[in-house]
Amino acid sequence: MLRVITISNEKGGVAKTTSTLSLGAALAELGHKVLVVDLDAQANLTLSLGFEPGESERTSSDIMLDNAPLLSACRKTDVENLDLIPSSSRIETSEQFLPVRTNYMTILQRAIANAPSMPYEYIILDCPPALGAITQNALAAADLLLIPTQAEYFSAYALRNMMTLIRRIREEHNPNLAYRILVTMLDKRNRTHRNIHDQLRATFGEGVFNTVIEIDTKLRESPIAGLPITRYKTGARGSTQYRVLAQELMEYAKETENRQPA
Repeated sequence: MLRVITISNEKGGVAKTTSTLSLGAALAELGHKVLVVDLDAQANLTLSLGFEPGESERTSSDIMLDNAPLLSACRKTDVENLDLIPSSSRIETSEQFLPVRTNYMTILQRAIANAPSMPYEYIILDCPPALGAITQNALAAADLLLIPTQAEYFSAYALRNMMTLIRRIREEHNPNLAYRILVTMLDKRNRTHRNIHDQLRATFGEGVFNTVIEIDTKLRESPIAGLPITRYKTGARGSTQYRVLAQELMEYAKETENRQPA
């Protein structure tokens, strides 16, 4: 069964791309066929897997702007079971041109639905740090929105806008959209981090993953090597925690298969 996961937060620097790459690689390591999709004009996910933005014949912008078939833009990576749809700076024009089109909010949803004989079990969409047309498309296409959030005031505050957008997407395009918050870059020695983490759990309850991603310098180094953390330093804390997240995500998928979103 195909699962589409969108990774998004309006706040930048909260490990969206790191989580897309690391979670995708952890799922692939468990034998699942995974496609990660770079929807950000900065193309950090593309770079993190060793590709130069702009070198690919087709990118995510061709899907968004030209209705190219989803699978026509897929690239094999050096990680077994993990494929990529790269990005380029051209996708930035989507914010200008998409809103004048009819049914523009469901372009990604339709591209995924129309892909013949889909070879993937998971598609993970990496969004830009904004809540515009690209991110809204990704939410309309998703089964689950994963929201990486630092245990810091401004990152937690940004969740207000995310919750408002989730309600609107549910009402207009995707009634079954669920969400889960992932606390990232956590420093357990920091009292403020611990307090905000506790507040997030008290506020959102089961809407917060049990798994947390702690600060790990290896997570910052791995993109430079063009490898996910699970391949770059297989025994690193970040590798272990994203593997645990992958297991929790799979359990969540089983439990919620026939339930309404939280």
